[in-house]
Amino acid sequence: MLRQLCGLAFLLIALSGCASRNLDVRGLDPIPPRLVAEMKARGMTPADPIFIRIHKQESELELWKRDRTGKFALLKTYPLCRWSGKLGPKMAEGDRQAPEGFYTVTSAMLNPRSKFNLSFDLGFPNRLESALGWKGTALMVHGACSSSGCYAMTDHGVEEVYAVVRDALAAGQDGFQVQALPFRMTPQNLSRHRADPNMPFWRNLKEGSDRFDILRQPPVVRACGRRYVFNAPPDGELDPLGRCPAFGAEAETADRLAAISLRDEAALNSPSAEAARSYVDGGMHPSFRQILATSGAKRLEKMTSSDVPVSRPEAALADPYRSQAVATGR
Repeated sequence: MLRQLCGLAFLLIALSGCASRNLDVRGLDPIPPRLVAEMKARGMTPADPIFIRIHKQESELELWKRDRTGKFALLKTYPLCRWSGKLGPKMAEGDRQAPEGFYTVTSAMLNPRSKFNLSFDLGFPNRLESALGWKGTALMVHGACSSSGCYAMTDHGVEEVYAVVRDALAAGQDGFQVQALPFRMTPQNLSRHRADPNMPFWRNLKEGSDRFDILRQPPVVRACGRRYVFNAPPDGELDPLGRCPAFGAEAETADRLAAISLRDEAALNSPSAEAARSYVDGGMHPSFRQILATSGAKRLEKMTSSDVPVSRPEAALADPYRSQAVATGR
């Protein structure tokens, strides 16, 4: 009798475990048909590689996909519901800073059982950040619209992004790059933040962002001389804290990068833009602030991603200096 009871108990435990796994279908939902249709219209498939770029000040996450030309094109821009801290990199555990830098996310970093609905780990600290002694754990993109050092979306928003991420990785992409930037790297923003002590760091981030804008390919990111480098040969070890060796010029991008650098200097030396105000604690996309002001927090919990449409014509992202170049005749 005791043996039968033990056997029954074991069976119930096993069945309950299976039931739990069957009920927990988070992260298994397919990409919404409307987004698949949008991919098709843009010459993309769910299996094509992806790239993500985050702009902290604007509270936006851009989802890019490689299209039939072999280059990456913007698929959709999502509003971020919450990020904590202020503009600037994360350096210490518990500082509530959302990180800024270059990260690679693999399938092992996806969490379908996150307490914030769904999430993927950014991989902070990366190799350079570790060498610099910057510390922090579990820095994520997740749902639940709540942040303590993470980039938070609504549940519906993260479910859509997670599905696209999952399918691209399952199709063979080893890992996708995330560029977490303080703001859109425009001349206006550079001028507004020109007095910020983080500007040298941000200009280093901008080098990688500029390369993506020019080539529409995620740059190969390495580190030496206490900074990111993007034109280093892929072979050979680099010491993140050691001196950088001499790298050859990039014929395909050198002229455009030099022109952008000149415009950056002009923006940083321009007193015309209004100086930026300091951030007290993080930010939220304006669409969510409006919802909070009119309907309260409960409305955010029930919201779908289609309730806050955010889109930017890709032509406007092709060259952040386009309007200035036209105006100056460059």
